[in-house]
Amino acid sequence: MNDKYYVGFDAGSTYVKSALIKGNEVIATKVMATGIDNVKTSELLLESLMEEAKIKRDDIAFINATGYSRRTLDLADDTISEITAHAYGIRLTAPKEAENIGLIIDIGGQDSKIICLDENYQVKNFTMNDKCAAGTGKFIEVIAQLLETTIDKVGELSLQSLSPCQINSICVVFAQTEVVSLVAQKKNRNDILAGMHISMAKRVSKMARKYKTKGSIVMTGGGALNEGLRIAFEDELMTDVYRANHPQFNGAIGAALIGQIQHEKEA
Repeated sequence: MNDKYYVGFDAGSTYVKSALIKGNEVIATKVMATGIDNVKTSELLLESLMEEAKIKRDDIAFINATGYSRRTLDLADDTISEITAHAYGIRLTAPKEAENIGLIIDIGGQDSKIICLDENYQVKNFTMNDKCAAGTGKFIEVIAQLLETTIDKVGELSLQSLSPCQINSICVVFAQTEVVSLVAQKKNRNDILAGMHISMAKRVSKMARKYKTKGSIVMTGGGALNEGLRIAFEDELMTDVYRANHPQFNGAIGAALIGQIQHEKEA
């Protein structure tokens, strides 16, 4: 059975992420903008995964989908909830230095999630913020545009801050107004970005503190690639916060792993 491959899709409102695994190894990952036809997008991603791995469609035993629009992907054999997918994904993406993972902080483009795990990596509880963009990648993107930079640069720039600005608003609209005011005051861009990360960490950490866990904390989602944000979480939670391997694809990897487990049980 180990000669078969498994695919997972994480179909979000903005991007479709995909992962190809074999056994407990991540073979390839791909992402594309969702566009107006996410079915076509998923088909293109599947072709790209197979091309990179140099395999054929018959080599793939099972395709599983998660995410906002998972039920629309015709090529999927089954679907699974995002929370469950992320919990399984961390089994393959957790860095070696993170032991006995108890909490996942997932900072996505449209929402943020806190997932509490038991000692077997099963979901004990979770909290999701999907009603407000504050605490999400969209918030970072909006502020980055205001400060004439890009989302991939804000982490590095914020780490150069000498005096982080204070951003009090937890609403994106009001936070934008605060940032505009700080720019008018000629505040340093790096200090504003550092203040933004601190503000996000404070907001999301309130959700994380609901769960008492002695296990390691691991960040997933695109936000995990932002080193400034990761460090802000460490400062706020006063503990190590690790970055998952393939953090943006954790949900897709988890979906693929669940598909593998399900298929092997039925075989």
